[in-house]
Amino acid sequence: QVQLVESGGGLVQAGGSLRLSCASSGRTFSSYTMGWFRQAPGKERDFVAAITWSGGTYYADSVKGRFTISRDNAKNTMYLQMNSLKPDDTAVYYCAFKYGAYYSTPQGYTTWGQGTQVTVSS
Repeated sequence: QVQLVESGGGLVQAGGSLRLSCASSGRTFSSYTMGWFRQAPGKERDFVAAITWSGGTYYADSVKGRFTISRDNAKNTMYLQMNSLKPDDTAVYYCAFKYGAYYSTPQGYTTWGQGTQVTVSS
């Protein structure tokens, strides 16, 4: 059973940067995808970025060029480096895990972290 714990959220001014971390525990036995999603108040949970077990990366158009997803296998930790932050990036950010291929929708991701708040002030 994989477990996920996010950290690194906070308050930042527009144009600033934050790095989110997602520490995972538990063993994975086959191909998998890990992703970041975000949910603003009153809105649906939206895809942000994903990384596959083979290192392939995927990004939502809204963050492409500003956010970078990466993974440190030795530390069992996934990261989301967020640069040039905008007020529209304000949301609770969740990391998620699924076996198999990349999906950009929350459905199919079987394990979720508790979320970390990111607030970008204008």
